[in-house]
Amino acid sequence: MLDADLSGRSYVKAQHNAALRELIGRSRGSVEYKHQNISAVLLELGMIWVPGYKPAMNYQNSLVDAVDRYLSAHRAMMEGPAPIYRGEEANADVFVTPPPLVAASERTPRLRQLIRKFDPVERDKLNRALGRAGEEFLLDVEKTRLTKAGLHPLARNVRWISEEEGDGAGYDILSLIRPAANVLSRSKRPKA
Repeated sequence: MLDADLSGRSYVKAQHNAALRELIGRSRGSVEYKHQNISAVLLELGMIWVPGYKPAMNYQNSLVDAVDRYLSAHRAMMEGPAPIYRGEEANADVFVTPPPLVAASERTPRLRQLIRKFDPVERDKLNRALGRAGEEFLLDVEKTRLTKAGLHPLARNVRWISEEEGDGAGYDILSLIRPAANVLSRSKRPKA
């Protein structure tokens, strides 16, 4: 379900729950609560959890091992953009009460080991570096494209907005291209 949620594929939690109940012979509530325990481990890793499964912090080390096995086998989930928190429903309130966190001193040795393995701070650092490298690449591509087209003044005016002014403009690179007629008419003018 988490993989489907992160990749935007639809799924039905009730169907997944029913399939697990048939496979392991547990009650609906038991399966729901185990998913909440999984959410708690994902929360400790700084990851998003399946909507509707609010983290329940009293989980066993064997669950930490199971999450480790799953994440190790599905590393592509860890290589995407850093996950963000979103409400459990599309119309959920923006502010929610966070689940109780386990103090670092109360974490089991196995959980501390898993957090080090899938370090959310390092993942965020790598994602930021990747985003910055992508923006820098596109800046160079646009400047090169304009230069090759003989539009040197426009190439000099390409701006890296997110670097110069910060995020929030709705775009990262600003390239002002004048209509072709204006560019051509200016290039045909006799030099003074």
